[in-house]
Amino acid sequence: MDSTLERGPAWARGTRGRVAGIAAVVLLVVGVAVSCANAGEDRATLPVFGGGPDAGVTGVRAPSEAVGGTLRVVTGEVDSLDPQRSYLPGVWNLMRLYTRTLVSYSSEPGRTDELEPDLATDLGTTPDGGTTWTFTLRDGVRFETGQPVTSRDVKYGIERSFASDVVVGGPTRVVELLDDPGNPYAGPYQDETPGRLGLASVETPDDRTITFRLRAPQPDFPYVMALPSSSPVPADHDTGADYGRDPVSSGPYLVATRDDVTGIVLERNPQWDPATDGVRTALPDRVVVRTGLTGVQRDQALLAGSADVDVSGAGIQAPTTARLGEDTGEVRLVDRIDEVTNNVVRLLALPTDVPPFDDPACRAAVAAVVDRAAVQEVLGGPAEAVRTSQLWPRGVDGGPEEPDPTADPATATESLAACGRPEGFGTVLAVPDAPTGVAVAEEVAGQLSRIGIQAEVRALDAPSFYATEVGNPDRVRDNGIGIVLATWTADFPTPGSFLVPLVDGRSVSTVGNTNFARLRDPTVDGLIDAARAAAGDPEAARAAWREVATAATATGAYVPLAESRVQLLAGQRLRNGVVMGPYTSYDLATAGVR
Repeated sequence: MDSTLERGPAWARGTRGRVAGIAAVVLLVVGVAVSCANAGEDRATLPVFGGGPDAGVTGVRAPSEAVGGTLRVVTGEVDSLDPQRSYLPGVWNLMRLYTRTLVSYSSEPGRTDELEPDLATDLGTTPDGGTTWTFTLRDGVRFETGQPVTSRDVKYGIERSFASDVVVGGPTRVVELLDDPGNPYAGPYQDETPGRLGLASVETPDDRTITFRLRAPQPDFPYVMALPSSSPVPADHDTGADYGRDPVSSGPYLVATRDDVTGIVLERNPQWDPATDGVRTALPDRVVVRTGLTGVQRDQALLAGSADVDVSGAGIQAPTTARLGEDTGEVRLVDRIDEVTNNVVRLLALPTDVPPFDDPACRAAVAAVVDRAAVQEVLGGPAEAVRTSQLWPRGVDGGPEEPDPTADPATATESLAACGRPEGFGTVLAVPDAPTGVAVAEEVAGQLSRIGIQAEVRALDAPSFYATEVGNPDRVRDNGIGIVLATWTADFPTPGSFLVPLVDGRSVSTVGNTNFARLRDPTVDGLIDAARAAAGDPEAARAAWREVATAATATGAYVPLAESRVQLLAGQRLRNGVVMGPYTSYDLATAGVR
């Protein structure tokens, strides 16, 4: 028996129900396809909701509490519907509809980068500064199967991330924080412990209590618990690598069907109790997701009225940007735009163990000659990118002041002389093999050539760039790579999450290394420890992280260039649109169409 239909909505249960359900889904999919040509469901009777520019950034776009209708979502590729295997923010947004976590991002406008309790009754308690964390689960939460969600289900979901031979592709932050290097845990599929003790660092003394014992203090641990990879999975319904085909819902919707051609259909989960959920409003009766669309196709669907939300996080494409001044007769397109930066910072990393960048003066020469305004133009101008010289994303409050320096060839030349290379030198500039990145690399190489630094632009395989090409320090040294053009963002919107993987000397590893510059500076490491220790005082902690960012930037190991700007276009029918900052899209947990 098809387990999806067995656990699905009422119309899909029983023999006759299953046939009717399949027919209904086919008709729905056909209807979605037809709506593309006819400019969208209900277009003749529904007005176009605007709200004005940036209405969904700090407020609610077209507020409504009306229930019903079909929310039509578009996106690019979906890596997996398995919460432990996805690493795409757009998919994480979708997962807010069918997975719940101990804590979750707020749905309140202007506060979407903050956490609030979800499955848990609070944001967790720690008696020792972040090494031990305890959460208490709320009563009344059930899976779509009718089973209550227990602390052991949460633990089991987290344990799945340790099974690197079966569950691959998702975040592994819990592995880094909870595993014992001396006795690594291999995951639940190889767990032969009598009584299934499982991961020893996670304790579940009863159905509602779960305690985590970390290897080191981690003030940001609640943010790790907000990742879908920390969501509960019932062990008796786990199908291993195939779990993404039929994930078990703990949220207001369940995955009714998934097809690689027609997309994903979510139906209401009858086991969801809104009294237990302060995050999700679950306004639509159904959510249909069309996947695999290009950026232009997604824009066309939004413009035509056949889609309500694009969750890809990429924003609108250049042809659509050019149309923002148009008057469509009902609402100007610009009145349906919310503009945000996406916390993705493009930067140069100068490996400090690759000559001549082992000399700070040579690194200073690169930092001084860079022309960020020219880089910004290559990236599409101010509409597409914001210049930055700080190791701090704009979406995280409290960062260092932005001086926005201009290129200074004279100072760069002086720095070259100070490092003993007055005539310049040759090096390799590595970049992922993608058109935009290569164009930026060539622009930077041209700027460096003005002071005698001859940088060979070497475009490397994009899919393996971070994992193996620049993620292996030995390989970087062997290939003489002196500059890495990288993009960097954090799994969650905190200063520590952004900075530590980049600049903590203790984070350098031989596999999947993210400290691209191999910066090992005792002063920076000490400031990181001080920032973590100040976690109990938010203002002091933010000031301490600013010191980390300032000190790391001063080493010249990283040269920030620009941060991407994204313009989100609300669909004609979108109601209750709130921009979810961490996912750079509208929050599906609150979106409606009536």
